[in-house]
Amino acid sequence: MENTVTIIDNRTGKQYTFTDTHDTIRAMDLRNIKVAPDDFGMMSYDPAFMNTASCESRITFIDGDKGILRYRGYDIADLAERCSFPQVAYLVIHGELPDAEQEREWLAALRIHMGIFENIKKFMEGFRYDAHPMGMLVSTLAALSTFYPDSRHVRDHETQMHCIRRIIGKIPIIAAYGYRHSKGLDYISPEPKLGYAENFMHMLWDRSPLEHLKHPVLARALDVLFILHIDHEQNCSTNAMRAVGSSEADPFLSIAGAAAALAGPLHGGANEEVLKMLDEIGSIDNIPAFIQGVKEGHHKLMGFGHRVYKNYDPRARIIKRTAEEVFEVTGRNKKIDLAMELERIALADEYFVSRKLYPNVDFYSGIIYEAMGLEAKMFTVLFAIPRAVGWLAQWQELINDPAQKIARPRQIYTGYERRKLPDSYTYGAPSEESLAYTR
Repeated sequence: MENTVTIIDNRTGKQYTFTDTHDTIRAMDLRNIKVAPDDFGMMSYDPAFMNTASCESRITFIDGDKGILRYRGYDIADLAERCSFPQVAYLVIHGELPDAEQEREWLAALRIHMGIFENIKKFMEGFRYDAHPMGMLVSTLAALSTFYPDSRHVRDHETQMHCIRRIIGKIPIIAAYGYRHSKGLDYISPEPKLGYAENFMHMLWDRSPLEHLKHPVLARALDVLFILHIDHEQNCSTNAMRAVGSSEADPFLSIAGAAAALAGPLHGGANEEVLKMLDEIGSIDNIPAFIQGVKEGHHKLMGFGHRVYKNYDPRARIIKRTAEEVFEVTGRNKKIDLAMELERIALADEYFVSRKLYPNVDFYSGIIYEAMGLEAKMFTVLFAIPRAVGWLAQWQELINDPAQKIARPRQIYTGYERRKLPDSYTYGAPSEESLAYTR
């Protein structure tokens, strides 16, 4: 039979035939494989979801072997070259690129939500002077849930869209205010007439020593970086967004969960680790010794390799070109030459080529952010601003998918069988021994 997979259970000799859909079989079908009628049935075991599809999605396509990334069918290079971030955000949310009228309405809708309550400003002022901007972002996103109780109606389409516009409009403001707070600077109100990236830079740097960085070339570079980070299929934070959202938690709480997942150094903090690595290497002369140390397990080659890509990350190529445009304005970051030489040597080495370790999006992005005057602790926040669009698109897809239910993975229990409590354990007054311990 076509489009079927046959499995023979060698324990019983029974044969099972399952339908193959998109090169997958449904995990629940495995439950039919039993030794005895009262068995639970077979499960698949997949730590970290290395080979498990948890959903169907129309948003992002990745072919890691060929180095392909597309949003809604459009190649990432074409979108980064010819579109603005709000246009691509509209595409990811709505499924199609906007025409002129749709773009005007979309931008107007985002501008309406470019503001936050005074209570939220006071909430953010309550953070310590040295609070990490990412922790501030996560906490403030969750706090917004209390200001918009209508967001609980997650099944209502109009409510969904209203929340999506709210979050996309507000997240750069929260991010900028977190940055200003960490610097001891007054908050700068958004300027809706500016473009999305320009407005963010305005809120970051207006009336500060870095005001000169409000440059159109840098704004366009940030726009491109935002486009590259919008979505990336079912990564850790997107999976968190879907898992939290599957309980029908409102989108503010769900996106706070996603941002918390992004905050981890293995996810959103990788570009900061690249800068630390380059600082450790120090100079081009030290690269061969560092490479040897990587091979011997003494160092890690940060910014190389990816769970999905077994080819050059297409986003890394675009960022590499963008870096040169940024340096025309800011002056050349010396780390770029070190990074490029490290890449050249690594890609000529059979050790890395045979393992399909190529530069990913994190290898160059941190160098650009640093050249633009942004500190490493802001890098993950800069990741979260555009990724909010992808999280929200994935959340809406989840909510409207009738096949989805509350997330609840199975486990393989490997603990004790049933044990009996010792006779000495009885409910009542604490023993003398325990009282002596507490004294």
